[in-house]
Amino acid sequence: MTHACSHVLLWVADIHQAVGDFRRLGFRVDYATDPARAKHAHIWFTQGPVIELLTTPANAHWFKWPIELMAGRGASARMLRWPAGGEGFCDVALQVHTQDLGLTVDTLRQDGIPMGRAVRWVRTRPDGQRIRFEFAYPRNDRLPFLVSPYDPPQHPAHVDHANGATALRRVHMSVRDTDLAALHRLIGDNPDFVLTPGSVTAVRAIELDGLRLPCESTLSHGADIRPAVDISTGDTHVA
Repeated sequence: MTHACSHVLLWVADIHQAVGDFRRLGFRVDYATDPARAKHAHIWFTQGPVIELLTTPANAHWFKWPIELMAGRGASARMLRWPAGGEGFCDVALQVHTQDLGLTVDTLRQDGIPMGRAVRWVRTRPDGQRIRFEFAYPRNDRLPFLVSPYDPPQHPAHVDHANGATALRRVHMSVRDTDLAALHRLIGDNPDFVLTPGSVTAVRAIELDGLRLPCESTLSHGADIRPAVDISTGDTHVA
């Protein structure tokens, strides 16, 4: 079973500061909800994976048991890990091809990958549009989690990033040997991912088509964001 990359998650301490910094890096950044209360923002492309900036409340540890009740055992470990690691890439989501995650979750359980519950979620955009989707977390908080397609679809028909970026081409991950079999079960031979051995399973970097220069570390909040390279030639990929 091969699941496409839906989005990479980048944890930041201050969502408004991060939105401003990524706009200074030449990205168009859209708040996911009313900016006054937003905890999420997106860097969209016309297709394929997106970048999600997110923050969490300082008292998130108080939500441990409600999170477990909602999403299943192990869910709180994932969500508390995001801020514990400091700013930078904290997770990656895989998109399934159905609005109902239940069957996929059951199949993965049968294949030996412990899973939490499929959770239905509704998000209201700043313009008032309500977005529906489902998500499900593996109990191993280092494995990618699953999301359904957004309903209605959210990729813009046109996106103009001033830095030239046109698509998220690759996600680089380090992978602990004990996680490798389960990770391959989730992503198959998906070329969106470049895997290297490591002591921790985690997102390390991403490559973007069209990006003219690597993003300055002072503004990227700990994220390694690089221009995409053509693997066969070593040339920067400009789309």
